[in-house]
Amino acid sequence: MAKNFDEIISVFAQTDNTDTIKKVMRALLTPAEIRDIEARWEIVKRLEQGISQRKIAKDLHLSLCKITRGSKELKKKNSVLKKIIRDIITKENNA
Repeated sequence: MAKNFDEIISVFAQTDNTDTIKKVMRALLTPAEIRDIEARWEIVKRLEQGISQRKIAKDLHLSLCKITRGSKELKKKNSVLKKIIRDIITKENNA
């Protein structure tokens, strides 16, 4: 299965058309899976902004367990997720 994951990542990396990527994601994922990915992304953005896990759980109607996973990822040394989120937050704040 890892080969398939690597392959889809490679396809996305070679595609500079966000509309195409969006169509592929909608073709591969169920609406529930898309909502889950969207929620996870929102969680890590809010965590990086310093919003408490309890507030995020309340605001997004999610369990603390789901939020804790995002928190652990952001705490990892040299977290690529943290770097990406910081870059996005910085761009949003400067827009």
